[in-house]
Amino acid sequence: MGRGMRPEVYPLMAAMTFVASMCVFQLTRNVLLNPDVRINKGRRSMGVLENEEEGEKYAEHGLRRFLRTRPPQVMPAINRFFSQDKDHFQPPKN
Repeated sequence: MGRGMRPEVYPLMAAMTFVASMCVFQLTRNVLLNPDVRINKGRRSMGVLENEEEGEKYAEHGLRRFLRTRPPQVMPAINRFFSQDKDHFQPPKN
C-alpha cells in the first residue's frame, strides 16, 4: 500500500473490500438476472410482465435448492454435544 498506511488498517481494508465486493456482486446480479428490472425499451413498455417461470428461476437458485436439503443448523456436531443428557456425565475424580 502507501507509505503512510499503518498495519492496523489492513484488517479494516480487507473487511471493507469484501463488503464492497459483495455489494457489487448483488447489484450486478440484480441488474442482469432479476426479472423485475427492465433495461431495454421493449420490456419497459409492458406494465405487467407475464414471466412466472423466469421469476421462479431467479428466486429458486442453486444455492437455495442445496440449502433446502441441509439441516437448519450451523454446527450440528456442537448442537448434539450440548443437547445430550447430562445424566451420563461423570465429573473427574481427584
